[in-house]
Amino acid sequence: MLQDIRENSQGTIAKIIIGLLIVSLSIWGMDAIIGGFSGEPEVATVNGQDITEREFQRIVQIESQRRLSRMETPDPSLLNEDQIRKEVLEALIQQAVLTQDAEEQGLALSDADIDALITQMPQFQVDGAFNRDRFVSAVRNMGMGVTEFRETMRRQYVINQIRTGIVQSGLAAGESAAQLLRIQNQTRDFRILTIPESAVSDQVEVTEEEVASYYEQNAQAYQLPEQVDARYIVLSLSALAENIEVSDEDLQAYYDERAADLAREERKASHILIQDGADAEETIETIQQRLADGESFADLAGEYSIDTVSAEEGGNLGYAGRGVYDPAFEEALFALEEGEVSEPVSTSFGVHLIKATDVRKSAVPPLAELEDRLRRELALSRANERFAEVRTDLADRAYQADNLSGPAEALGLEVRSKEGITRDGGEPPFDHAGLVRQLFSEDVLKEGFNTELIDVGDNMSVVARVAEYYEARQQPLEAVESDIRAELVQQETEQALQERAEAVVAQLQTGKSADELGLGEWTTYTDQGRSDQALNPSLLSTVFSLERPAEGSVFGTDLSGNGATIVALDAVDQGTVDRESQEYQQILEFLATINGQREYGAYQDYLRNRAEVERP
Repeated sequence: MLQDIRENSQGTIAKIIIGLLIVSLSIWGMDAIIGGFSGEPEVATVNGQDITEREFQRIVQIESQRRLSRMETPDPSLLNEDQIRKEVLEALIQQAVLTQDAEEQGLALSDADIDALITQMPQFQVDGAFNRDRFVSAVRNMGMGVTEFRETMRRQYVINQIRTGIVQSGLAAGESAAQLLRIQNQTRDFRILTIPESAVSDQVEVTEEEVASYYEQNAQAYQLPEQVDARYIVLSLSALAENIEVSDEDLQAYYDERAADLAREERKASHILIQDGADAEETIETIQQRLADGESFADLAGEYSIDTVSAEEGGNLGYAGRGVYDPAFEEALFALEEGEVSEPVSTSFGVHLIKATDVRKSAVPPLAELEDRLRRELALSRANERFAEVRTDLADRAYQADNLSGPAEALGLEVRSKEGITRDGGEPPFDHAGLVRQLFSEDVLKEGFNTELIDVGDNMSVVARVAEYYEARQQPLEAVESDIRAELVQQETEQALQERAEAVVAQLQTGKSADELGLGEWTTYTDQGRSDQALNPSLLSTVFSLERPAEGSVFGTDLSGNGATIVALDAVDQGTVDRESQEYQQILEFLATINGQREYGAYQDYLRNRAEVERP
């Protein structure tokens, strides 16, 4: 048998196969050869095709990291892992359905196509040429093998081909775009009258019986949620710094070390400001050459600088310390020797040539004047060095202890209290969802353990425990009576205003005037558009919801604000449409894209509904 193998290995076919293996290994590594041979457990099967556990877990991890990156303060405890896993699995099923559809349509990329795409991707190139090591490293950092990455590219490319084709095939009727533009540009002429709440206040009366009845009917709204009172320790840089003693000797040494920085340095600067643009580089080169030829900086500032105020004084800006100028300007200025001119410096104002004309430093303030500030700085610096160590120590002590007083005493920290914390949180630091979730966990709430040490902010960590638990309970009527009364008064006032407004509208429709009804003068508005910022949005919504008047006026009512507003719509001015305008073209393209996306969504649903999906 070995002899047969030896003989066959000398044949032409064997040599070709070996050559291909060598090329594949040299470019893609072992993944290109063995990637497809390893069987893996699956999480679902779509039309006979497996979705592997490894692929599923990798995408779950990527999605979890993506959601964490979007948090202001990343906290894994805030992630709903079950929801993520559910959404990822459905996305992978949908991807498999789409990939299979693309294959049925004959859309595919050859290995050569994939190789060409990969070797042309800038992120895999060094000095303009494909670099295998960079490619493999980048793929590994994604948590993928080379073969897996190639197959992912193959799937996504063909799926996107179908998606793009369907979306771009979306059509929209020109008249639909024109009608939308007419509505958008429409203006209306109308008048308003206002009936204040005081006009119906004598009709509003709320009895004790009504309050009691409302309380009984809405009892759930007046329940206090379950709450806890908590005891907690805060570890922060400032708290740690308070327990760090700074000796007089250390303070003196720190003062001596900072002496150079404590002396305030101010620099007198002049500049020539050139407007940034196509000619800026040429202008700067001309100025630099004339400076090199011995011409005065001040004269050139007067001739070229667009900062006309300083140009009249030869570009002089006067003295300034740090924190005054644009960061780029400041960095350049404070790097110059006295009398030196900078290279061009770009800021939001334009391009500068900067000259340092003088440097002056104030005397270092005496230690007594800076003692408190420097002592705090030094303590904070030392606290920063110790923070990670103390945090670990506190986490260990709190985990082992059945109280907080021991860890607090050992580390010189304070045990604080906070009352009335609900599952929705409370005042800081219990506005942190992860800490609140821990506080209401079974171990902490029922078993009496401390929470884990939770990072609630930069260099701030909290450990807490439940001091007292209160079950959800009904608030007595006496405690909420005033709130209920106010609610009922508001409801009855609005009802009375609505009835009064409708009665006035009925009388106006019979031809009576506002004066006859004792409502004063109408306030008139003409050519008002939908986006007018000066009017109440609710009022505008009412105005633009009224039917176009055939003859006379159409009336409506609005209860926003502190009263009822009666609207008389007199005319509707249809917006004009220029079918050659950019606005019209944008709306037409937008409608076509929306229709294309709707068609693609329907296509996805069709494929998904007819797919055979099995889950273990």
